[in-house]
Amino acid sequence: MNTTLNRRTFLATAAAAATALPAIAASPIKRQAGTRMRLALNAYSFNKPLMDGTMTLFDVIEFCAKNRVDSLDATGYYFPGYPKVPPDEYLYKLKRAGFVNGVMISGTGVRNDFSVADATARKNDIQLVKDWIDAARKMGAPVVRVFSGKSVPEGSTFDKVLDYMIPAFKECTDYGRSRGVIVGLQNHHDFLKSADETIRVLEAVGSEWFGSILDIGSLHQGDPYAEIEKLVPYAVSWQIKESVYFNNGKATPVDLHQVRMAIERVGYRGPLPFEALGPGDPTARIVQFLGQIRKEFSL
Repeated sequence: MNTTLNRRTFLATAAAAATALPAIAASPIKRQAGTRMRLALNAYSFNKPLMDGTMTLFDVIEFCAKNRVDSLDATGYYFPGYPKVPPDEYLYKLKRAGFVNGVMISGTGVRNDFSVADATARKNDIQLVKDWIDAARKMGAPVVRVFSGKSVPEGSTFDKVLDYMIPAFKECTDYGRSRGVIVGLQNHHDFLKSADETIRVLEAVGSEWFGSILDIGSLHQGDPYAEIEKLVPYAVSWQIKESVYFNNGKATPVDLHQVRMAIERVGYRGPLPFEALGPGDPTARIVQFLGQIRKEFSL
């Protein structure tokens, strides 16, 4: 009897079975009651200088360190070579820069579109998400931020799109689970326009490794604060922005007190990334908005 071969066969079978275990549904997210939040900056706040090359992610880490911001949400667009993942040397260097400066990399994100009818395009974007899940794991980032898609394709319907969008998210989530990285779905007033639509997708995927990136500035239907409160139980991270929208109307300055009260009523523990997008010098704008957030949330 070849015991070595049998042992190898057993181990291979056991490993495959472990990988195939179904993800445990956890919507809403189970966590300790109450709130405990850490400030985080979304790199998109420095979009212009990052895109024109006058600033790098290392500079953003330095900004966070100087301004006592705990974490950086390092969007993938600002890594050299995006959409390709940069070499490990770059990822590890950024990870170390954050660590020695007391700035955790709380997440990264990509531009994907799972609403398109073209199966090849969706397959390419699934691979994009998987590649950046691996990048997140190497940087110690617990979350990869993704989108649903731009819109319902002409001649199709919301439900028809969900028939192929949900499997795409499930594949990405299963891969994230195998790497210890959560996939976070950002509502972005695109294919998903409301809290109910977003929750429908979250619950259809049904995994504790899939949650909401709660973008408060992209809830344009009805009362944005009521929409926010619906999504808080599913939140794994945030996009705190300067403006909200009522009933698809004009931008209205955010009432941070109402946001805080919604969080306190439901409970949330984790990073609280913010994004300052207004006109003018980004550094001054970010510092000003940071002061408002720090005051309201006592952070």
